[in-house]
Amino acid sequence: MRGEKSIFESRVRRFQALLRERGIDGAVIRALSTFTYFTGTRWFRPSLLIPAEGEPMVYVVEGEAEEFKRRSWIRNVVEYQEVETLMAGVMTWIRDQNMKKVGLEFSVERDTYLLFYKVFLRLNPQVEVVDILDLTFSLRLTKEDWEKENIRRAGRIASKGMALAEELITPGKSELSVAADIHHFLMKEGSEEPKVYVSTTPCAHAEPFRDAIIERDSVVTVVIGTDYNNYYANMARTFIVGEVPREVHHAMEVKKKAYELALQETRPGVKFNTVEKKIEELFRHERFDDYYVRGYTHSVGMLIEEPPITTIIVAHRFWEIQEDMVLAIVHPPLMLPEGAIKHEDTFIVGEELERVTG
Repeated sequence: MRGEKSIFESRVRRFQALLRERGIDGAVIRALSTFTYFTGTRWFRPSLLIPAEGEPMVYVVEGEAEEFKRRSWIRNVVEYQEVETLMAGVMTWIRDQNMKKVGLEFSVERDTYLLFYKVFLRLNPQVEVVDILDLTFSLRLTKEDWEKENIRRAGRIASKGMALAEELITPGKSELSVAADIHHFLMKEGSEEPKVYVSTTPCAHAEPFRDAIIERDSVVTVVIGTDYNNYYANMARTFIVGEVPREVHHAMEVKKKAYELALQETRPGVKFNTVEKKIEELFRHERFDDYYVRGYTHSVGMLIEEPPITTIIVAHRFWEIQEDMVLAIVHPPLMLPEGAIKHEDTFIVGEELERVTG
């Protein structure tokens, strides 16, 4: 376990208090990041059961219990060999505690598939199922000191990876080749699940292709996400290879202006939309508004992108910025025909923004 037991135990107790406030009898946690948030470790096919009162339970595959206990504070660990056994165990847990309302996270993460939800409903027709995503992320919205230190460590790894990217980007190499070298380096530096995107085309977050080749006189964008103790930092840069149109250089200058503007305006108590409007005005003044993808920031934590995600969920743009949030600024690119222009770093929100990448 990579943190004190008290960190994770406290999270579960606060979550249980939220369940009781909502009248929810228990929660079945399948989203990997939330499972990790409560247990202290990532695990394949996560299954965490948290009652509104009492001790949590984890199901793991047969033969894994001892290793899981070594990496987590939870002692109530049950092994299963077949998925039928797992589902029967969950049903028994619900029935024995006479649960009427059970929470699931309606997430997009691994192991939170719609199929699982449908099976759960069929096997537990007497139970009302409610979405608890807002509850879990109300706990994850701001970061504790231990979390922030992990994000700083992740930021240092990401910065090293971006420095390597600048060296690797040369004509003739494929996106996949560059991404693979960066990925390998980041893992050697201690990032266990790094994310690397290399794009030679006008794509914001394109998976690297083996047949997309870096050309002379072109634009290459690199996005890096690195984790340390399961916490991420996120950064992005655009590199110019050879000679490119003057418009590209101008776009990079304007993007940097937007970055500086966002840093000036992003502070506790301000709504994201207030900052967004000022950035939009800048791009409109510079005649780049047709190339701007709206939503200037998103949170970073146990996921590279997690709520608030102003780039995806419009309602989040009306949230207020809070101290101890961790934000990626400025996230969206300018989508020029020559390529995606990005300049993004991860910041911890305080009285002043603390940059942890770059």
